[in-house]
Amino acid sequence: MRFTFLGTSAGVPTRQRNVSGFALSIDDQRDWYLVDCGEGTQHRLLQSRHSLARLRAIFISHVHGDHCYGLPGIIASANMSGRTQPLTICAPDGIQQFVEAVRLHTDLHTLRYPLHFVRSDQHSAVYEDEHLRVSAHALSHRVPSFAYRFEEKPPHTLNQETLNALQVPRGPLWGELQHGHSVTLDDGRSINPEQVCEPSWKARTIMVGGDNDQPDLLLSALKNTDLLVHEATFTEDILAQVGPQYMHSTAAMLAKTAASAALPHLALTHFSQRYREMPAPGKRHVDELRAEAAQHYSGNIVLAKDLDSYQLTHDGALEKLDEKPR
Repeated sequence: MRFTFLGTSAGVPTRQRNVSGFALSIDDQRDWYLVDCGEGTQHRLLQSRHSLARLRAIFISHVHGDHCYGLPGIIASANMSGRTQPLTICAPDGIQQFVEAVRLHTDLHTLRYPLHFVRSDQHSAVYEDEHLRVSAHALSHRVPSFAYRFEEKPPHTLNQETLNALQVPRGPLWGELQHGHSVTLDDGRSINPEQVCEPSWKARTIMVGGDNDQPDLLLSALKNTDLLVHEATFTEDILAQVGPQYMHSTAAMLAKTAASAALPHLALTHFSQRYREMPAPGKRHVDELRAEAAQHYSGNIVLAKDLDSYQLTHDGALEKLDEKPR
């Protein structure tokens, strides 16, 4: 699984960071998925490998503007580029109304492609295609907010020992089973693909969270998850200054959850503009967030940066890709 951070700033963009956006694909496939779509996301996409023509689905975590204000622009640009394939948008209540209002009042009445809305606050499994199974998980924020769990559906291979033990003759019947179809043998027995097929590799799983001040809400869903991408807006001392009313996580809170879940990889993102990329007198540095997380979590920590790309390999390793923005 391959992903690119399109925006990693909380609330407002900075000189180095755009607001929230995250692109995910299955290895080198051109089809891809977008999680959150803050203002300016499509400009970030121009610097990436991703095309709006191959966008399969968009997942919006919640209705705050830094996570959704770029959505109408993405929809309009895809229309202007000639897209005809349907586009699924998974989101909580309010996003469909927002998109429809913008379409009504900005003369974007006619789209060349269908929009299919799925309410993530009403379904446990919000999206599924031939590549992925995606579920939504409720978080704690000032408005309903969700994390999305992306579970890969790896290709299956036939277990020849099982086929021989079941006395399934080699030939067309093997091909039918390989393609997911049940077969009936000459002696009347029915053989299902599940009996004789197994995944080519362990399914990879990535959880991408929206805004949330209770990371422990994800503990159950993090079972067998390879990577959690989640906000770490503040360090503990800044949270103590600003107070809990904004309902965001600190790096320490997130790291404690990752440790409890025995998570192999953790990516911190959605940083307050207080934390700068470059050292400056009297300014906080973004590395403070990593340092705080490392006090509570001994796994692999990634500090998200706009346009950085990574790959989660078949054996569960997380590798940074040497890609240069266009």
